[in-house]
Amino acid sequence: MKGYALVAFVAAVATWGLTWVVLRFALRFHVYPAIRARDVHTRPTPRLGGVAIFIGIMLGLFTASRIEWFSEVFRHPGQMVALAAASLLIVFIGVFDDLYDMVWYAKLAGQFLAAGILTWQGFQIVSLPIGGTLIGSGAVSALLTTILIVLTMNAVNFIDGLDGLVAGVILLASGVFFLYVYLLTMRTSPTDYFNLATLVAALLIGGCVGFLPWNWHPAKIFMGDSGAMLLGMLLAVSAISVTGQIDPQTLSDSSVWLPLLVPVVVLSLPFVDFALAVIRRVGAGKSPFSPDRKHLHHRLLGLGHNTYTAVAVFYSWTIVLSLSCFLFMVWAWPFVVIFAVIGILCCIVLTFWPVLQPQLGWGPPIPNELQLTARRIRKKEIA
Repeated sequence: MKGYALVAFVAAVATWGLTWVVLRFALRFHVYPAIRARDVHTRPTPRLGGVAIFIGIMLGLFTASRIEWFSEVFRHPGQMVALAAASLLIVFIGVFDDLYDMVWYAKLAGQFLAAGILTWQGFQIVSLPIGGTLIGSGAVSALLTTILIVLTMNAVNFIDGLDGLVAGVILLASGVFFLYVYLLTMRTSPTDYFNLATLVAALLIGGCVGFLPWNWHPAKIFMGDSGAMLLGMLLAVSAISVTGQIDPQTLSDSSVWLPLLVPVVVLSLPFVDFALAVIRRVGAGKSPFSPDRKHLHHRLLGLGHNTYTAVAVFYSWTIVLSLSCFLFMVWAWPFVVIFAVIGILCCIVLTFWPVLQPQLGWGPPIPNELQLTARRIRKKEIA
């Protein structure tokens, strides 16, 4: 655990310091796009935070390569080079898109290229999460892996619309996933706790911890597409790596399918948002990547949430769903079901609280983002 803590600490400190550097650079040279119609913020804000996250995570990865405990993880240098190359490619695509708005098919092609680099170097699903069934065809494995990585990148990117949303969700998801894989590794390989899945999860934790203070509302800097796609890709890589490092024959039936199910369940809201956006846009005859203001976070603002409470809704769902999966490792299933039901009910109440609050007579409704903006404008006019 000390090795993972050190790597996460290095990634966090490096990301925090580099974010300040990137912010100063962006403000000094006015490297930030104009406010778009779908944006929630009201002042131009740099979107280069993903660059700082990338460098911070790479420094953490380099630190791990210097620690003897992780020697087995770096036994295949080709995989580490592929991970760094794919990450760099995604950051480059994201930065270019944030500054110049790439056409959607070029952006998608770049995502598939990055995912292809990873699958080419062995980041592939080895067993399906159904009874430990092995995938017999390498082509099928590569195709499923590539699609999963691209879907995860876009799902995470699609919810990146509120201050602190993606960084917090990925931090919570990575934290629970790290604990799950660490416990799973202790059960299946008690003499060696170090593997790629937990290392990537630790790096994600560090990167998000270092970036979140700068991104908390009101955000001084955004991670942009480069950061959101990078975090989504690395979370997918962490989950995929588990399937190749854990022998399904050593697990019970209740644990075999969890390695891939945990991140999918944790990111259920981003995946739902992504699916709804694609259906909505294709149904309207538009590109599935054409922007609009109908994402889940926009709908939460429309219900009456402000930025803080809308982000809290996403955090709450992430915590409940991720812990519900994790607790299968330590609790009997009836207790997990009870926890999940109670947690989901609480999340539903929190989600619709702005609508329920006035009806229950428990104070005035929570002002939404548009009302808060109007108040700020009136204060400026009075001053």
